[in-house]
Amino acid sequence: MPVKSLPRTALALFCSARRTVFVYLSRVCLPHVSRPAAAVLLAAFACSVAAAPPVERIKLPPGFHIEVLSDAVPSARAMTFSPKGVLYIGSFDGHVYALELQGTRVAARHVVAAGLEAPVGVAWHNGALYVSAVSRILRFDSIDTRLTAPPQPAVVTDKLPAETSHGAKFIAFGPDGKLYVPQGAPCNVCLKDRDRYAMIGRMDPDGSHYEVVARGVRNSVGFAWHPATHELWFTDNGRDLLGDDVPDDELNRAPRAGLDFGFPYCHAGTVADPEFGAGHPCSGFAPPVAKLGAHVAALGMRFYSGSMFPPEYRNNIFIAEHGSWNRSKKSGYRVVRVVTEPDGSHARQEVFAEGWLQSGETVWGRPADVLPLPDGSLLISDDYAGAIYRVTYSAP
Repeated sequence: MPVKSLPRTALALFCSARRTVFVYLSRVCLPHVSRPAAAVLLAAFACSVAAAPPVERIKLPPGFHIEVLSDAVPSARAMTFSPKGVLYIGSFDGHVYALELQGTRVAARHVVAAGLEAPVGVAWHNGALYVSAVSRILRFDSIDTRLTAPPQPAVVTDKLPAETSHGAKFIAFGPDGKLYVPQGAPCNVCLKDRDRYAMIGRMDPDGSHYEVVARGVRNSVGFAWHPATHELWFTDNGRDLLGDDVPDDELNRAPRAGLDFGFPYCHAGTVADPEFGAGHPCSGFAPPVAKLGAHVAALGMRFYSGSMFPPEYRNNIFIAEHGSWNRSKKSGYRVVRVVTEPDGSHARQEVFAEGWLQSGETVWGRPADVLPLPDGSLLISDDYAGAIYRVTYSAP
């Protein structure tokens, strides 16, 4: 029976099962097969549900409200916003999307790139859109005025590692005007060239002067700069196969370039790796600001500097937890708020938005990135539901 002929409830369950297989393939199998074979496998398990995301299931603190901005952004990942009111969204499905916003609604939707390799990372800079595509960084010039007829991209660099395991890259421009580009470890845990893998690097906008900023970072899929200190903060995904509760994902702070955060020798500041940890005590590495929980898959993070939310939210950190994929009991699938001093002291965390993970471990969404808008609202991307949500606040 064709997929589209299934009843909506059955279709949702059918797609949920296929997505579980998709996650397994993307994390475990695909790094070891050719790119054409990977494309065929992923296409075979593609699936979508016509029903709108059930945002009424999301729990938020009093006064906060959530709505669907768009549910037409398949596998939506990182987001960036241009001064002309265009929201750009990377994806895992080879496309880069653009949503023209007018107030609180989407006025138009565009596909500005297609056929790229895991273009999950997007960054807007000086009128151009920068897009990560595993081994390449591409630039689409004057993109805001060419949404209906996007230009051919310029290649900023094509010299990044080509491994697809942890090869999809979140990217962003720092206050120094440089483009920050991470490179995850091409494995669960291994020792590779630490100037090329498991690190965060940066380059000039033209791709030159590439240098290491932080080493020992297993796989960072989100970073931002503190609004007051302009220091780099980032999430990092912990290794697998040490159990359900070890090690934690991390929130880290890099007040200067050159710090080492421990991978593969030490995890989450205190856990020595059973294979690589000997002779490398955890005390020799930069500790995390906060331990976020094991296998929560902490991805996109941003500081909130808007004025819509209550004053106590200013300079807080929002983190999208994509959710565990191989834990015996699922964890994550939520957005958390971290409150901390500018130097990283007195960090505490609390759940801000939850409900994508339902009773019985049923999953209908997976937060991937967060992005405050100029009006003070907060966007959340969901690559599982193919949606962008908007969170607002009004005093209860």
